[in-house]
Amino acid sequence: MISATNLGKRVLTAEGALDILAGVNLEIKTGESVAIIGVSGSGKSTLLGLLAGLDLPTDGEVWLSGERLTALDEDGRARVRAGAVGFVFQSFQLLPGLTAIENVMLPLELAGAPDSEGAARALLERVGLAERLTHYPRALSGGEQQRVAIARAFALRPAILFADEPTGNLDSATGARVIDLLFELNTERRTTLVLVTHDDELASRCARRIYLHGGRIVNGAG
Repeated sequence: MISATNLGKRVLTAEGALDILAGVNLEIKTGESVAIIGVSGSGKSTLLGLLAGLDLPTDGEVWLSGERLTALDEDGRARVRAGAVGFVFQSFQLLPGLTAIENVMLPLELAGAPDSEGAARALLERVGLAERLTHYPRALSGGEQQRVAIARAFALRPAILFADEPTGNLDSATGARVIDLLFELNTERRTTLVLVTHDDELASRCARRIYLHGGRIVNGAG
C-alpha cells in the first residue's frame, strides 16, 4: 500500500543544509496499522507528509496505492490523495463557517457522491454526534471536533488514513475515546492506518511501531 525507498528531506538553514530525514526505507501493507514515534524533531511529521504526498522528498521515492508520488506534480498527487487518502490532524482543521454535518458532507459533495447528507448523517451518528449535526465547530468541545474530523476523514472510505497527533489536543479520557473510534473504523473498513503520536496508549494499539531518531529509522522498518 505504501513504500518508501532511500527517502530523504533536506532543507537550507542559516547554518547550511540540514537533513530532516535520511535513508528511510519502509513498507506498509494494506490494512496494517503503524505508529511513527520518536522525540520532537526526529522527523515524524515530515515523514508523514512525504508518505501522504503533501510534500516532495529531496532524495528517494514514495509509492502510494500503486502510484509513484515522486513522479507526479502537485495536481497528480492531489488526485491520488483525493481517491485514496483521508487525514486527521491534531488541530482538527474543520471549516468554522460550516456545521458539523456540512463539514462531513463537503468531501462527499466535491466527489459527486450521491446522498451526501445521508452519508454524513450516518457517519456522525456512528461517532456519537447525532445530536450535534447542526452545531458549528466553535460550539463543539475539542473531542467533538476531533470526532467530526474523523467522520470527515472516513467519508469517502479512504484506503489509507494518515493521522498526525490525533489526540494531541485532547484530555486523556477524550483521547482514549477517539483512539477507540479510530481503531473501530480501521477494523470495520480495512483502512490502512498510519499515525504520528507521542501517546503511548495510541502507539501500543498499532500492529507495528516505526521509531525515528535523528531523521533515520532505528528499527521497525519493513
